[in-house]
Amino acid sequence: MINKPLIRIGILVLGLLALSSAHADAPNGSQWGLGATVGLERKPYRDFDDKAQALPFVLHESRWVRLVGPTLDLKLLSGDAVSFGLRLRYAGDGYEADDSPFLAGMAERKSSFWLGGAASWRTSWATLSAEALADASRESKGTRVSLGIERRFGAGDFDFTPRLAVHRVDDKYVDYYYGVRTGEATAARPFHTGKSSTNVEAGLRMGYSLAPRHKLSLDLNTTRLGSGIKDSPLVDRSRQDGTRLVYLYLF
Repeated sequence: MINKPLIRIGILVLGLLALSSAHADAPNGSQWGLGATVGLERKPYRDFDDKAQALPFVLHESRWVRLVGPTLDLKLLSGDAVSFGLRLRYAGDGYEADDSPFLAGMAERKSSFWLGGAASWRTSWATLSAEALADASRESKGTRVSLGIERRFGAGDFDFTPRLAVHRVDDKYVDYYYGVRTGEATAARPFHTGKSSTNVEAGLRMGYSLAPRHKLSLDLNTTRLGSGIKDSPLVDRSRQDGTRLVYLYLF
């Protein structure tokens, strides 16, 4: 069966990139970067088989569009201090039953594209950000809202950007990814309906200029999960940790 939401999303992505090219002010009005990323995310599910993933990484920045890895922004307002736009992001939140012995007998939970609005406010001391997204793939039919703050420090060829963020996910999101349906329940895995959760993330991104056009960055993050997720019988950890290494060549 054709997934209509994904078709619409694909059309949107192509349209945004076409719009970006059409509105480039000059040959130097946009920038492209191409590279690769290797990441490992330790999910909170019981006995989960955490695997490192290697993927291509694309960056594109222009007057109207910003693409960084899995996140695509259409800039509606872009100033020196304040910016606002539409955001499309792919999030790999799903799992398959064979990812953990404890998930045997569970139906697959699919990853989704998320669509909504994002804004940022750059001050002399930090950058504040906010986003509100809904599940555009209609897998969980959930919503997520985030507020964040970060500050970049430079030191020669190195830069360091610590950040702190609060993420609120609704009950539909939690129920889809952390709930247990009636037909999936067992003695060790009772029926469970998910409730909304507030998660707190702390992270640090470290960048290094290998050469004028060669960039390397390492991102470390940990997210303290709220009770809405920790109460799930599928979960045995109170946090989710991630590590991602990115190499990027700028054209």
